[in-house]
Order: sequence, then C-alpha cells, then structure tokens
Amino acid sequence: MAEPNTNELDGGIALPFEKSIAHFPKQIADLEAEQIKTGRDFAAEIRQLRAQYVSMLRKTYQSLNPWETVQVARHPRRPLAKDYIDTIVKNFVELHGDRCFGDDKAIIGGLGRIGTEKIMLLAQHKGRDTKEKIIQNFGMAQPEGYRKALRLMKLAEKYQLPIVTLIDTPGAYPGLGSEERGVAEAIAVNLREMSRLRVPIVCIVIGEGGSGGALGIAVGDKIAVMEYAYYSVISPEGCASILWRTAEKAPEAAEALQLTGASLQELGIIDDVIPEPLGAAHRNPAEAAHNLEQYIVKTLRTLKRFKADNLVNQRYESWRAKGKFLEREPK
Repeated sequence: MAEPNTNELDGGIALPFEKSIAHFPKQIADLEAEQIKTGRDFAAEIRQLRAQYVSMLRKTYQSLNPWETVQVARHPRRPLAKDYIDTIVKNFVELHGDRCFGDDKAIIGGLGRIGTEKIMLLAQHKGRDTKEKIIQNFGMAQPEGYRKALRLMKLAEKYQLPIVTLIDTPGAYPGLGSEERGVAEAIAVNLREMSRLRVPIVCIVIGEGGSGGALGIAVGDKIAVMEYAYYSVISPEGCASILWRTAEKAPEAAEALQLTGASLQELGIIDDVIPEPLGAAHRNPAEAAHNLEQYIVKTLRTLKRFKADNLVNQRYESWRAKGKFLEREPK
C-alpha cells in the first residue's frame, strides 16, 4: 500500500502533542517550492522527510493518551455532521420542528440514503465558523431538539426505515429556557422510546459524546465510536472541576473516565470502534467518511435480518448487559 501524500496529512492546526512533528509539512512544502523555483532536484530529501513524517505521525497517534484523544475529537478541522451528510448521504431531505415549540438547529434530521440503504438520519452539528456555531448552539440541543428527534424516529418506525444517529456534542444545553421547557424529561422520554422502536438503530459518536446530551439520541442496537472520538458521562473539565475544584486536572480526569473507544469497548459500553485515517479524520476527511459509510451499510444489512420482536428484545438485553462492575463482599 502506498504511503499517503504528506500534503493530505497536514492537520493545519497543530495540537500540543504534535509539536515535534508540526514542522515537517512546512519543510516539505518549502523544498517543493524551492525545487520548482530553482530547478534543483530535492526529490531524495523530500522523500526522506515524508517518510520521517509518516513514521512519526503513525507512532504519535498509536500512543495517544485519553486527554490527547479528547483534543483530537475537538480539533477545529475535524469533520462535522454536515460534512459527513454532504459526503455519504444521498438525496438528503431535512425535516424540521418538534410540532410543539420550534426547530432546534443543533440537531439535524431527515431522510436520505447511505449506500443502498434508505434511512432516517439524526445528527448533532456543532457548526464550523462563529456564525454557524451560534446558529447551531455549538451542538448543544434543547428539549425541542430531542422532541424533534423523537418525532422523526417515530416517522421512521411508521415507514419501516432504519435509524442512524451521528453524535457530536459537549452535552445538552443547560440554560434557563432549556430547563424550563424540560430538557431532562425530553432526554428521558427518548431513552425509553428508542428502546422500544421496532426498526434497526445504529448510533455513532463522531466527535464528542458528552453526557445525557449524547445519550438522548444514542440508544440503539449497535453503538460505535470513531477511533479518535470520545464518549463520557461528563467532560474531563467538568469532572475535574467537581473532584479537584479545578479544570486544570482535566488530563487526570480523562484518564479516570475511561472515555476512549478502546476502553469503552473493553468495558462493554460500546460495540465497535470505527478506524480513522493516519493522523485522524481531520487529515483525510474523505477516507474517514468512507470508513463511516462502510460501517453503517454493513451494520444495517446485518440488523435488517432480524424480525422486529427479536430486534427489540436483543436491544433490551444488550443494554441490560452494558458495562462492568465489581461487587465487594459485605464484612
């Protein structure tokens, strides 16, 4: 297999743990420009730099700690829900509103097709630039967002369409209006109703999977996390603020929370980890989208073989069995 082009591996914004390799793309680009300008042959030097860069990038990303994984999941250039929708969802038709209060832009929902599979898609979208982030409320849904999601999931059940959810949120919006309109109740209702839906449900964490905000659209038959995403009961900063009274302890909190895909799979919280390209999804969004699409299509084909009653029963048993714990004998 050919090594990827280093131009594709330039992450743009270097994360703190990437400082030792951040200079490689510029060095390579400078040599390429000098080669064009002067006509001198720097091919050997460029090849050597590329090889070193790829090797160090692979080594770095094979040994990320939980806090570094959180940083990757929050990378400004990481693909967001709309990026994946534009890339892998064909004939997408967005549907709006909860038929009660309003249309929450933090959750996108609609009909479309992934591969050959017709689906109902629900996705949390953070927004890319400042204007869009404000419109999307940074991916933090309010109760009307979860009620819109449930309305569309019920519609999918009516027409026997499988449901796919893409999760990317720091959490549900905790503002006064959100609380007044019953965000906790809206999430709780979604948990109950998703457990009963008689169609296949595939839930994938593509970036941040924060607390009940993520869980509100994450009860499914298969739960997956992309390789450099995270899924947690609370953000590392929030956990650190509670336990140590300072957000500066976030790295220690991330370690304790066991929030990476590998740890979650070992603990039985999730079913699968979807691989990302070398250097994470922000370095090769097209390959990341391809991996996501392949996983969704393969999983839906498997789940569609089950009868509705069996699907619901297996979902119930799967959720009853999630997680691992230790019991201490009473003294």
